[in-house]
This record gives sequence, structure tokens and C-alpha cells, in this order.
Amino acid sequence: MTAERGPNNERKQTIVTLDLEGVLIPEVWIAVADRTGIDELRRTTRDEPDYEVLMRGRIDLLARHGLTMPLIADVIGRLNPLDGAVEFLHELRLRTQVVILSDTFEQFAAPFMVQLGLPTILCHRLVVDDVGAITGYRLRMPDQKRHAVRAFQSLNYHVVAAGDSYNDITMLSAADAAFLFRSPPNVSEEFPQFPPIDRYDELLDRLCAALDH
Repeated sequence: MTAERGPNNERKQTIVTLDLEGVLIPEVWIAVADRTGIDELRRTTRDEPDYEVLMRGRIDLLARHGLTMPLIADVIGRLNPLDGAVEFLHELRLRTQVVILSDTFEQFAAPFMVQLGLPTILCHRLVVDDVGAITGYRLRMPDQKRHAVRAFQSLNYHVVAAGDSYNDITMLSAADAAFLFRSPPNVSEEFPQFPPIDRYDELLDRLCAALDH
């Protein structure tokens, strides 16, 4: 990779952007499906490229089955980061700045952020009524992952990214270097330009090599 230089021919500062679910933590909606037996909730951004379609379907399913935020919070409270994720993230943050770019929601992410050492996360927010029913959601902004990468680059950062699903592709495409981590075959086969990685030690090595631009 040709070295990128900023003003005065200095090497650019670096930042890594990571997806959350499937990369650092389990898929929350799959855990809810396991708890409730509602198989339709197992569909994730690994299966559905259109996030708005996916979320509208989820909201409808929650309403139809009477599932509330307290139940989902209880499911989340029983989950832990993926094996090796805490150590991986700690080692990575010793080397560079890390920002998590996720299409999850603040209400889902907060307990995991404590377990992960309080990294910075940019995500969305659920709309929850007084009785705990999830009535909608507010996107922080459409295509927020790509916009965040472009914003970091406009601040003269060299950005390296890793994700696993369809909703990560614009982030990966915008980054200066990018990898798929534990992505399903349909995603890795459709986007062969992003090297597929399955182990945290290899991901750490590849990210750090890409940072040494």
C-alpha cells in the first residue's frame, strides 16, 4: 500500500471503524428469537440488504407478539461479548483510535459498552412508549456508517474498517482499507474485494498492517 501523507508530508493519523453485532457481540435479535421462539426475528442484516425493510418487519413482529423493551433488555442482560472480543478490542485500542459504527440502538448497546471498556459508539435510538412497547426507531442519519468514515477522512484520518454484513458494505467501500470478519458466505462471495477473516488474532494483525500505511 502506498503511504498516505497529510500536510507537510507527514503520515496521517489513523482510526479503525468496527461493526458491533456479529463482530464484537452476539446478534441481539437472534438471541431474542431464541428466547421467544419467533423464528422471523432471526433475520438480520446478513440476510436483508435493506435495513428499513428489516426494521419495519421487526417492529411489526414485536407489536404482533406483544414483546416489550423490558423483555429485550432482560435478554441483553444475559449476553456477553463474543469470546476473545474484549481482548481483541483492548489490544487494538492500544495501537489506534477505535470507533464502533453500528445500526443497533443505544438501548441495546449500552450494557455491552460497559463490558467492552466503554469504546465510542455511533448508532441509532429506539422509540419506546410509557409501557415499554417499541413503537419505532430514529436513525441517527441514513447511511451513517459511510458518512462517518468520510467525515473522519475529511479530518485527515486514514480509516481502516471491519464488518460482517450487508449494512457494512458502504462503510467498507469508503474506508482506505477494509475487511470482512466472520461474514456469511452470501456476503463474502458477493463482495470478494474485502478479504474475509475468521479469527481475532488475524484481524488484529491485518488491521494493524493496514494502519501502518
